[in-house]
Amino acid sequence: MTELPLIGGAPVAVEPQLSGAKIGVVTFPGTLDDRDAARAVRLAGGTAVALWHGDTELGDVDAVVIPGGFSYGDYLRAGAISRFAPLMSKIIDAANSDAKLPVLGICNGFQILTESHLLPGSMIKNDHLKFLCRDQVLRVENNTTLWTSDYEAGQKITVPLKNQDGQYIADEKTLDALEAEGRVAFRYVGFNPNGSRRDIAGITNAAGNVVGLMPHPEHAVEPGFGPETNAGTDGLGFFTSVLNKIVGGAQ
Repeated sequence: MTELPLIGGAPVAVEPQLSGAKIGVVTFPGTLDDRDAARAVRLAGGTAVALWHGDTELGDVDAVVIPGGFSYGDYLRAGAISRFAPLMSKIIDAANSDAKLPVLGICNGFQILTESHLLPGSMIKNDHLKFLCRDQVLRVENNTTLWTSDYEAGQKITVPLKNQDGQYIADEKTLDALEAEGRVAFRYVGFNPNGSRRDIAGITNAAGNVVGLMPHPEHAVEPGFGPETNAGTDGLGFFTSVLNKIVGGAQ
C-alpha cells in the first residue's frame, strides 16, 4: 500500500495494484471539472488518462469518466452538441459492446449520456430557473453497478451539486421501468434541488456499466476540500468501486 499526498492534510492510502487500471477523462470545449475528475481517479489509486473530444480512438482505457461543465456553452441543449463529438461514437460503441466499457457521466456528463441515448430521459432547466450550488444528501438506491459497489444499499452520502439544467425528466412509462428494474441509482434526500421527477439524482443502464448523476462526487474525495460530512470523502467510492471491479475482473 502506498500513500498519495493530499493538498490539505494527511495522505490517503491507496492500493498499488489499482494503479494499473486506466480511467479516461474526457475534455470537451467548456468542460470545467476534468482535472478534478482526474485527481479523484488518482486519489482512488488508478491512473487517469486525458482524452480529447476530437480523438478518434479510446486507446487502452479500462473505463471513462465524462466530467461536468458547460460543453460548447450549452448553446443548443446541455450536452446536445457534445453527443456528436468523434470520441463519443467510440464511447457509445464500447459501452454497448460485449465488453461493456464502464462509463460515468457527472453533471454535464450525465446530460451528454442522455443525449447519446446511453441513458434514458432528458435534462431540462431547474424548476426554479436558477443556478444552484450546495452540498446535497443522496441515498444510494442501487449498489450493484460498476460505479456504486463500494457503497451500501440505502447508504446516505453527501456530495456537492452545482447546476442550472439539472432537472431529470422522462415519461411515466420510462420512470416506471426505471423503478421496476432497479435502475434508479441515486435519489435526492431531504430536498429536491431541481424538480427532478421522483427525486431522481442518478440512473444506470440495465447492464450497470453506464451511470449518470447530476451531483459531483469528484468534489468530495479529499479531507478539507469537500462537504463536512464524513471528512468530505463520500464521493471517493465511485472511483474505488470501478477500480476494484476492473482489477478484480468482476463485471
